Amino acid sequence: MTLPGGHLIAIDMQPLFQTDAYKAKYSQPLMEMFHGYQQDLPWGGDFPAEAQQFFSPAFLWTRPSELEAVETTVFAAFKDYLDQYIEFVKAAEPVAQTERGAIQQAHLAYLNYRAEKDPARGMLTRFYGEDWTEEYIHGFLFDLERKLAAA
Repeated sequence: MTLPGGHLIAIDMQPLFQTDAYKAKYSQPLMEMFHGYQQDLPWGGDFPAEAQQFFSPAFLWTRPSELEAVETTVFAAFKDYLDQYIEFVKAAEPVAQTERGAIQQAHLAYLNYRAEKDPARGMLTRFYGEDWTEEYIHGFLFDLERKLAAA
């Protein structure tokens, strides 16, 4: 996100679970890449403790002030993380029916958190009003709960 004072950059695989096995499978392959980018993309500062459960140890959170950093280093990091994501997708195996409930609950926990804490809510409300904003947040951006209820 680009704001008048700089850029807010968050790049991560956003893990479903925080178990050691899950981190070993999905975060560990990113750690060398993550450490390499930390030199040029330093930690972006305060991050809500309640949000930390939704991010991995390889979470790139930075606030570069220069557009050049976004166009070069951030874009390179994005491509590298995307390449690793594609590798995860290629190696994916079907999920057992017994695991689907936990996965769905993890998705819902994240979506509910984001819907409740959406940082754009105030701006959108000022521009479009409360009713439109809440429908946009719950009916478009974070609508999984509604889709599940309708199924």
